[in-house]
Amino acid sequence: MVKAELIQKLRDRANLNRTHAEKVVDIFFDTISDTLTKGERVEIRGFGSFAVNSYKSYVGRNPKTGDQIHVSAKKLPFFRVGKRLKSMVDNKTGG
Repeated sequence: MVKAELIQKLRDRANLNRTHAEKVVDIFFDTISDTLTKGERVEIRGFGSFAVNSYKSYVGRNPKTGDQIHVSAKKLPFFRVGKRLKSMVDNKTGG
């Protein structure tokens, strides 16, 4: 599913016009992004949680040449699935 399909689903289920549905989706994602940028965690019960993980710098290898390279420390967003969503996906896919 892409963003446009998400907006269409919201329009259909909440009986909103396209402008309002698009605004709701944008606000939702902007709020999650802003919160993660501040280093804070976002938890949506039953769905999952978003957090920022910090990784230390290390010496790696260029896979093409084999040369050693320095990889800087970084922070990356991380999603952990909630129990309810995990169970729903497992049961629907016939796993």
